[in-house]
Amino acid sequence: MHPVLQRVTQRIIERSKTLRSEYLARLEQMRGRGPRRASLSCANQAHANAAADSKAKIWLNQAQKPNIGIVTSYNDMLSAHQPYATYPDQIKQTALRFNATAQVAGGVPAMCDGVTQGRPGMELSLFSRDVIAQATAIALSHDAFDATLCLGICDKIVPGLLIGALAFGHLPTIFVPAGPMGSGLSNKEKAAVRERYAQGKATKDELLAAESAAYHSAGTCTFYGTANSNQMLLEAMGLHMPGAAFVHPADPLRAALTDTAVERVLQLTEQSGNYRPIGQLVDEKCIVNAVIALLATGGSTNHTIHWIAVARAAGILIDWADFDELSSIIPLLTRVYPNGTADVNAFEDAGGPTFVIRELLSAGLMHADVMTVFGDQGLNSHTTKPVLEGEKVRWQALPALSTDTSVVRNVNDPFATTGGLRLLQGNLGRAIVKASAVPEEAWIVRAPAKVFDSQDALVNAYKAGQLNMDFVAVVIFQGPQANGMPELHHFTPVLGSLMSAGYKVALVTDGRMSGASGKIPAALHVSPEVAQGGPLGKVQEGDLIELNVHTGELRALVAEDEWNSRAVRTLSSDSSHGYGRDLFVAQRRVVTAPEKGASTLFID
Repeated sequence: MHPVLQRVTQRIIERSKTLRSEYLARLEQMRGRGPRRASLSCANQAHANAAADSKAKIWLNQAQKPNIGIVTSYNDMLSAHQPYATYPDQIKQTALRFNATAQVAGGVPAMCDGVTQGRPGMELSLFSRDVIAQATAIALSHDAFDATLCLGICDKIVPGLLIGALAFGHLPTIFVPAGPMGSGLSNKEKAAVRERYAQGKATKDELLAAESAAYHSAGTCTFYGTANSNQMLLEAMGLHMPGAAFVHPADPLRAALTDTAVERVLQLTEQSGNYRPIGQLVDEKCIVNAVIALLATGGSTNHTIHWIAVARAAGILIDWADFDELSSIIPLLTRVYPNGTADVNAFEDAGGPTFVIRELLSAGLMHADVMTVFGDQGLNSHTTKPVLEGEKVRWQALPALSTDTSVVRNVNDPFATTGGLRLLQGNLGRAIVKASAVPEEAWIVRAPAKVFDSQDALVNAYKAGQLNMDFVAVVIFQGPQANGMPELHHFTPVLGSLMSAGYKVALVTDGRMSGASGKIPAALHVSPEVAQGGPLGKVQEGDLIELNVHTGELRALVAEDEWNSRAVRTLSSDSSHGYGRDLFVAQRRVVTAPEKGASTLFID
């Protein structure tokens, strides 16, 4: 075990000792004696069983068989979640085969950042995570379930489901993915059309044709953004059936893996004799393994926010310094867009998540001694590949070497010796940069500031020909308290176009860019945010800004006396009305800083 990994883990254990103990004590109080339905009154049971079919109703009324609660994020607008339409019926039928029952406990909202980019709806996106967590808790609040299956894939949906499931940490829980869509127009070609459109060299019809060729069918988007990073982290936490993440929705193996998840979660209930509640599985080592998986694959910057909130839900405290210190020892083992040109289907073909986990374990860079939902060998149980033999899933050993070293590499031959994310800090605050997506020649940018207080202001300046220069775009009032912290992809084609034209360009913002942040060096989640008096709000047009990924520095090169004398800009516009934003004013008032999970649930 690498000494830095041991040191960081022990630091987290010590920091979390009180909260974790309190959480586990609550979990123990929630344990039952036998099937949960046995504790319900007759009236409670009658309400809960009224709509069940005759066979299921007999078993439900007897309250002697385990009952699975399904929490689903199905809707048919999201390509990633559309396949879930048929999952509840499949799960119910499979449960009956194993002398158990299953019911849809409830649904959770699932919005798509790809649809709301640059629109007012994006200002609800971050807060939707906590709404999903609350909806999960409401679904499970009937206390009629012995285990949970969570159906969810995308950005805020998996973290929300996980936070909600941890509130019912006494229940065994498995996450059931649905897989990515097939490869379409490559991400590189799609990005090129976006840049040409920003330059006025492609028509809207051409742009729509390119986007539709990239996003073309049911399944998750194929770039390695937040959705697919979610799946990697769940694999590393041992909350999936091994290798389930990136099997195509129409592959017969996909349906078989869902059946095995039903069978397996029934083997983990209190009455099974092999009790594995999710609240015990998600411990300090499990959280560290998730962070390591993120770093080793160059995953989404969103998870430097979300997994802090997930950890807090289990009574565990982590921060950006933990991410940064681990990143100094974790090799980068994948090149998947936007960190390369391949998509997640190529990632899966070259070895996939279980290959990465095996390699990290072999080098002492992950904790093997954790409890997972599968097998009895800790995380080593999650280092094999599922294959379908007849109607049964069998797990087989992975090849010793990656089948495509341009996409996935062995631990002794990494793409980089350090991980995909870095902490930046200086007189502008603390921020995260996704180093793995940025060419190393762009890791240092020193240029004058151009200050904007909205995405549209930056785009309009570009259209007016005011940005043909080296500059650092400082985009402020984009934090969670200012406007809900929307992702800022509306102007990424603009910055990409300027970078392609040869200008040195960088971004510094208290907003988010997510897993799709591309080749632009971007200091994200700058904290404290400007709406809370953060020093980024002192920057003036023309100030020399330095962003240095090598040294971890983020600063305005302004004389100290002058810097200290400046006032922070105040928010001049109010975007809290219309498009549902009125309903989230209270959340914006109490939300914590990004390094504390941007949470409206854990505000102590």
